[in-house]
This record gives sequence, structure tokens and C-alpha cells, in this order.
Amino acid sequence: MIERSDNPLDDADRESAYALLQRGLALITRRHHAQAAIVLERAAREEPGKGSILEPLGRAYQHSGQFELARQTFEALLDLDPSAHWAHFALAASLRKLGRAAEARTHLRLAVALCPSSALYRQALAKVDPPTT
Repeated sequence: MIERSDNPLDDADRESAYALLQRGLALITRRHHAQAAIVLERAAREEPGKGSILEPLGRAYQHSGQFELARQTFEALLDLDPSAHWAHFALAASLRKLGRAAEARTHLRLAVALCPSSALYRQALAKVDPPTT
């Protein structure tokens, strides 16, 4: 937990959650995912429960190989919005990396149900849930 100081100069040195988010997104764009995760963690501490921060934080974790943290972050995102099809898809990707295929399958099915037009989701589901013949 971040402790706040009564010293106004300390607050002036602190970046806003928005500035941290922008810096984190820029790092993701440059494919510096581990660094982005560090910056976005700070943003998430400043503004807990913000989906606009959790989504790129989860991506940064995922792309830097921190699959358990990605899973936790995408689950937090789904707690905020259970109908977020992309979050179900991203959670499934993390679960697959963690060797939890059955749980991944469930979230991919939810992603497809929530956004049936997505070929990406259907292809991912086909990889973990091949059709029976």
C-alpha cells in the first residue's frame, strides 16, 4: 500500500495515474513489457479497480511471461465487467500458459459466446476444444 505524505512537495513529485498509464502504454508500444508492468503497477496502486489500467497491466504481464500475475489481473478485470469478451480471451491465454486448459476452454467459450463474430476467439477455442467427428 502506498503511504501518502503530508508534505505537498512529495505530491508534486508523484506522477498521476493518467501519466503513469500513458507512460506504460508507450512502453508496451515499444515492446518493453516488463518495464511497462512496473509503471502500470504504480498506476493501479494510484487508481485501484480501473479497467483502463488493468487491461494494459494484464497485457504487460502476459507479454513479459508473468502469467500468474496476468491471470490475477484479468480476473480482476472480469470482476469489474464480466461481459468483457476480450478479458475472457486474455484470461484463457494466461490459463493455457499455466497449464490449466480446462479453465482456459471455459473462458474461450465465454469469449466466443459474448462475441461470436470474432474469428480470433473461435480459432483459439478450436485449439483447445477440437471438434468431435
